[in-house]
Amino acid sequence: MSQWATLYELLRDEFIQRADEGCRIPLSLRERFARLDSRAEAWNLAALQPIYDALEALEPDAALAAREPNDLEAIRTLRPAGHRDLHWSPSNDEAIDRFHGAWLGRASGCALGKPVEGMGMGWRAGRQCGRADIKRYLQNRGDWPLKDYFSGRDAGDGMKIGCELSQREGIAFMEPDDDIHYALIGVHIVRHAGPGFTWTDVAGAWLSHIPFGSICTAETQAYLNFANRSSRCGPDGTGAKGINLAANPAYTRRHWNPYREWIGAQIRSDGFAWCCAGKPELAAEFAWRDASWTHERNGIYGEMFCAAMQAAAFVENDAAKLVQIGLSEIPAECRLAQAVRNCLQWIAASPDWESCMDKVDAAFPQMSAVHTINNALICVMSLFYGRMDTVLTPAIAVMGALDTDCNGATVGSIVGAAAGKAHFRMDLAGRLNDTVKPNITGYQQTTFREQAGQIHEAWLKTDAYWKQRQSPPHPAAAKA
Repeated sequence: MSQWATLYELLRDEFIQRADEGCRIPLSLRERFARLDSRAEAWNLAALQPIYDALEALEPDAALAAREPNDLEAIRTLRPAGHRDLHWSPSNDEAIDRFHGAWLGRASGCALGKPVEGMGMGWRAGRQCGRADIKRYLQNRGDWPLKDYFSGRDAGDGMKIGCELSQREGIAFMEPDDDIHYALIGVHIVRHAGPGFTWTDVAGAWLSHIPFGSICTAETQAYLNFANRSSRCGPDGTGAKGINLAANPAYTRRHWNPYREWIGAQIRSDGFAWCCAGKPELAAEFAWRDASWTHERNGIYGEMFCAAMQAAAFVENDAAKLVQIGLSEIPAECRLAQAVRNCLQWIAASPDWESCMDKVDAAFPQMSAVHTINNALICVMSLFYGRMDTVLTPAIAVMGALDTDCNGATVGSIVGAAAGKAHFRMDLAGRLNDTVKPNITGYQQTTFREQAGQIHEAWLKTDAYWKQRQSPPHPAAAKA
């Protein structure tokens, strides 16, 4: 099972996930689990599996399940009206400039939040403390509010941060990070498998390019589930091309995977969204194909919501309109959509981002720091209070805490796409020297300008694919 958690810890988190799905968990089942010793029984499958099976057998809340389907067509029947195609028709130079800007935004936002990722997820005495600790760290160094990369200098407070290659004193390029790797792989999948790619193309690309040690939570569990029930040979063992598959998304996203509504899919939207620039509906569909084998419900919707906004940002630069476009691609009454609508009300009533974040934290005091919903709200509020600025917006997302590098990267992608390289404030991005050094097979040092050109190639393929899908079949072809 997971390299990050014991079986005992996976089961502990499964109790939370099943409760989130509206299951009524018998007290007797909780008591059975409580009697287990977290160390002695950490890997005792014989003791843990029966409890897991009992949890799996529970019926979720039927009304909630009806509002939160996993199937794409069912999701679409429950979404609001919206702009499915914004008809972006850029010149080649403009397109590459905008893709370049999107990459700069994602990378600089990721690097900005990377040193305090652990700090931002902090808990103390049963309460979230990440936001307060980040503020204290910055204030002690005279750097509040955040407008530059974090400094690692000692202020005598005993507070430490990580990732020296993303700290102010040493940053010279974008270092390896899963938020960066997923964007590279998303574009790779569209370029090599084509716009008609399937979830197995995604899974196969991961196995071929992403080291197992570079993924975590839901991705780790789905990766294991897929690998354990697939082989790269034909059914007769001859090594025929393709994957002999005994798994399906319902299995890979659920089996010993309590993280299926966490943020992992939401941070994978960018590469697919960029390839669908100007087409939020198709971006959400690509995101669904990517997410549906690792996540369920709001875990899927988070990627669809962000992908739609990221694709729309190449045409629309108004935060309110972007959020509405994102909401138009997910079920209207899912928990994520309800939370986003609440957040919009908090934004309207709050004079600054900190008072808005007080309301977000109060609404979700016990939610995991890497859940989809609370992190999505940080992204939403930062777009408004950051006024779509390419430095201020990711800075607010990072100061908002929780999953700092992920949220900085997600909103950085949005504001970067809206600005393009030509209008990008280079205060932060300039010190990356247009260079990324990933840690995935087949991708060594590269430039964001080079990657922008590759996105453009994929976008042209996707644009043709979309137009073909929109065109009615020729009468002769229909008869055939």
